[in-house]
Amino acid sequence: MHYVSLIVEFLRGRPSAVFWTAALAQAALWVAIPSIFYSAPPGDVPILLAIGHEFLLGSYLGPPLAFWFGEVAFRIAGTFGVYLFAQACMVTAYWAVFELGRTIVGTRHAVLAVLLMAGIAAFSVPSPDFGPAVLAIPLWALALLHYWRAAGQGERGYWFLLAVDVGLLLLTSYAGVVLLALLIVFSAAAPRVHSAFKHPEPWIAILLLLFVVFPHVAWLKETGWPVVTALRGSALPVPSLTPVLRLLGLIVAAHLGLMLLVAVASGFPRRRKEQAPEINRAPTQPFARAFVYFFALVPALVALAIAAFFGRIEPLTRVGPFIVLSGLAVMVVAGDRVLIYRERVVSFAWVGLLIAPPVLTALAIAVLPWVFPTDLRVAQPANAMGRFFADSYQRRTGQPLMYVGGDDRTAALVALGAPSRPHVFFNYAPEHSPWATPGDFRAQGGILVWPAGTAPTPPAEIKADFPAMVPEVPRGFSRRIEGFLPLLRIGWAVVRPGSSPQAGAAPPPAQ
Repeated sequence: MHYVSLIVEFLRGRPSAVFWTAALAQAALWVAIPSIFYSAPPGDVPILLAIGHEFLLGSYLGPPLAFWFGEVAFRIAGTFGVYLFAQACMVTAYWAVFELGRTIVGTRHAVLAVLLMAGIAAFSVPSPDFGPAVLAIPLWALALLHYWRAAGQGERGYWFLLAVDVGLLLLTSYAGVVLLALLIVFSAAAPRVHSAFKHPEPWIAILLLLFVVFPHVAWLKETGWPVVTALRGSALPVPSLTPVLRLLGLIVAAHLGLMLLVAVASGFPRRRKEQAPEINRAPTQPFARAFVYFFALVPALVALAIAAFFGRIEPLTRVGPFIVLSGLAVMVVAGDRVLIYRERVVSFAWVGLLIAPPVLTALAIAVLPWVFPTDLRVAQPANAMGRFFADSYQRRTGQPLMYVGGDDRTAALVALGAPSRPHVFFNYAPEHSPWATPGDFRAQGGILVWPAGTAPTPPAEIKADFPAMVPEVPRGFSRRIEGFLPLLRIGWAVVRPGSSPQAGAAPPPAQ
C-alpha cells in the first residue's frame, strides 16, 4: 500500500492553506533572521535610505518609488519595518502568481508553481536587501495578473489596474520598460487581444499610465535624461559575450533549487512499478500556454540582449523580475497530470530550501568571525556608530548633527544610527547628493567618516575636499560577535559650522 505524505494530502484537500502557509513561513523567516542577527542593514539598503530620506523624484540610482517606500517603512518601524515591507513584497508576488496560475492551470497546480518558486534563490536569499529590484517583483507579477484578466479573460476594468501597476513599476525600476515593451509586442501579436482595443478602457488606461509616470519623466527632462546619457556612454561598439555569460550564469544559479525539486519529484531513475500520487487539472488553453511561455522566457532573453549590447550587467544582476513566471511555466510544461514521485523526499527538499538559507545566514554571522577574519557588513554596529558621532558632534558644537560625509556606506550607516537622521553628503561624487553642496556642508558643519586602521590619516579624496580638516584618533567599535576580528575602527573628523574651505592646520602625525 502506498502512503501519501501529509503535504500532498493538504495540497489535494486544502491547496489555499498550503499556499498561505508556505508564503507566510518564508516571509516570517526572512523578517526574523535579519531583525535578530543583523546589526546593520544588508547590501545597498543604507544608501537607499540615505537617498529616500530626501524624497526626490529620482536619483543617480534610478526612479524614486523604492527609496520612498523604504524611507517610510524605516520611519515607522526602523530596519524591522524595511525587512517587513520587503517580505510583504514577496508575499504579494507569490499571491499574484498564485491567482494567475489558478485561472490557467487550476488551484492545485498554481500552489505547486508557488512552491517551486521557493527553489528560486532570487525570491528568497536577497529579499532582505530591499531595493528597486525587490519592489519590482510584485509590481511585475501584478501587472501580468491584471493584463491576463483584462486581455485574456475580457474583464475590462482590469486595464486601469494594469496601468497603475506598470506606472508604479516604471517609477520603481527602468526594467519596467522591458515589461511595457513586451506587453505591447504580445498584444500586437495576439489576435485575441485586438478586440479589447475596440473598447475605451485600454485607451483610458494609457492616459492613466502617462499621468502616473509624468512627474518622473519631467524630472528626467529637467536633469538632462541621465539614464540615456549613461547608457550611451556604456554601449559597446561590438556586442560582447562576457556579460551575457555572467548574466546567464546568474539566471541558471537562481534556478538550481527549482531544478533540484523537479529532479527529485520526477523520481529519475525510478523502479518500473514505483507509485506516485497524481494531481490532475483541466487542460490548459493554447492562448494561456502562449502567454505563460512568452512572459516566462522572453524577459530573460531581452535582459541577456541588453547585457550583450551595453557590455554590463550591474543593473540586471537582481534577476527576480525577469523570472517571476518560471515556476508557473514548469507547471504548464508538466501537463495536465503531475505525478510526484518520492513525495516525502520532495517535501524534505522543499522544507530544506525554505529553511536552509536564513539558517545558514544566521550561522554565518555567529560562526565566521571565529573561523575566518571576515568583516560582515551586516555585523557592523550601525546604532552605536550613529550615537557616538552624533553625540560627539553635539558636545563640540552645541548643535545637532545635520550632515555626514566621507565613505558613502559608512556615512549612510552613521546617518541611520544617529538620532537626528542627518543628511548624507556623497563627497566622492557630489552630483549624487543634490540636496547638499560642499558649501552647505562647511556652512552648517558635519562629521566626516571613513574605515580606518590605527592611523588617523583620511583618504586622499576626503582630504582634497576638506583640506582644513583635523582628523581625530580613530574610534573603535565592538561587534555583537567579535570572534577573532579586531575592533571595527572608523576614522573621523569634525567640520565645524562656518568652516573655511582653505587649507588649515595639518593633521597630526599617525600614531
